[in-house]
Amino acid sequence: MYVEPTDARTEDDKRLGDEIAELAAHLEAASARLLDLIREFDAREGWSNGFKSCAHWLSWRVGYAPGAAREHVRVARALGTLPLLSRALARGELSYAKVRELTRVATPDTEERLVAVGRAGTAEHIERIVRGWRRMDRKAEAQEATRNHKWRALHVHQDDDGTVRIHGRLAPEVGVLLLKALEAARESLYQRRGEGVPDADPPTMEQQQADALALVAETALHKGIDPGTAGERYQVVVHVDAAVLVDADQPGQSLLEGGMRVPAGTSQRLACDASRVVMRHDVDGRVIEVGARTRTIPPAIRRALQLRDQGCRFPGCGVRFGQGHHIQHWAHGGPTTLSNLTMLCRRHHRAVHEEGYQVTRLPDGELEFKSPHGWVIPEVPPSPALPTNPAAVIRAQNEAHGLALDARTTMPGWQGERLDVGYAIDVLHPRAIDGRRRN
Repeated sequence: MYVEPTDARTEDDKRLGDEIAELAAHLEAASARLLDLIREFDAREGWSNGFKSCAHWLSWRVGYAPGAAREHVRVARALGTLPLLSRALARGELSYAKVRELTRVATPDTEERLVAVGRAGTAEHIERIVRGWRRMDRKAEAQEATRNHKWRALHVHQDDDGTVRIHGRLAPEVGVLLLKALEAARESLYQRRGEGVPDADPPTMEQQQADALALVAETALHKGIDPGTAGERYQVVVHVDAAVLVDADQPGQSLLEGGMRVPAGTSQRLACDASRVVMRHDVDGRVIEVGARTRTIPPAIRRALQLRDQGCRFPGCGVRFGQGHHIQHWAHGGPTTLSNLTMLCRRHHRAVHEEGYQVTRLPDGELEFKSPHGWVIPEVPPSPALPTNPAAVIRAQNEAHGLALDARTTMPGWQGERLDVGYAIDVLHPRAIDGRRRN
């Protein structure tokens, strides 16, 4: 509870406290502007110049911890659909801490009452109310799951002509399981059928689903669906001429196994860290020699590479798992040595091979990354130049936007009474309100 000081000795402390509270209100208003900028930057995908997400860019460019960066992006996105909460933050009436919690549960239908809660309570009160709110949501989800389980049914009816009609209702997770089984059965069935003569009148999707269900039933009575060895089934095989690997402008093939052409940069990326089989052809295209399958990066060197780099080396990335990248591609004569290798995640491996980004190792052994425009991407960006009195600048900017902030702007209306979270949820949460109306 806030108590006005009466002792003359506390006047200086009061002035100091007021200055803290007023500056805090200005900072909250500035935070609203920051979140607006983050939301616009995120929507425009300004972060996509080599970064995985807006949060990754914030972590690199602004220096936020990854968790704080993700929270700023989440709150910024949420405020785009919550104008009342956004306005309360912009006016310094609610702190970022309160708004961060309220955006976890607020919707356009509930934000008005939640803004009132934010003005009335402390940040601790808000956290407790939000936890209670989410418990109510989880309770409703559990009730819905119970209803889904109770209402599960499968109706099988045989018509007079001998055909069977099937109609049912399955719980979501069971429905997904059935869909996956049908997909696997349909693929297995029509892959085998496709090896022969193509159907003159191919079956419709509905007919394929019926055939797939028959296969599921048949195999369930025998040994189960066997789609094949996953490792071989999902390998990506690329056929590329050696000349194309060296120079993308050279004529030659760069094809996926199914015959679809891919850019030479894609082939170079896939060949950078993969199994390699060298085939020699005669002038008519017939295979005359097939070499043994080898790894472009031997296991021992790969282990040393992972131990040294500890993940993707692209500035600001930090993904712990990646692929080995030849800084000078082996097709150009680059050796498979630690000094010519670095770790890149899938996203940044693609960026280097196919999006114009460059990486080189400098004479001192450090890596240098450049954007497609030739700009050096620093490992740690330099801090922007700040005015000698940044607080005064923030105050001036807020005043220019017509904000009149003082020491009482962010003060809650709480008078020291005990918080009854159960009662608060009962009068605030839409499900609780609807439940009372039904009763």
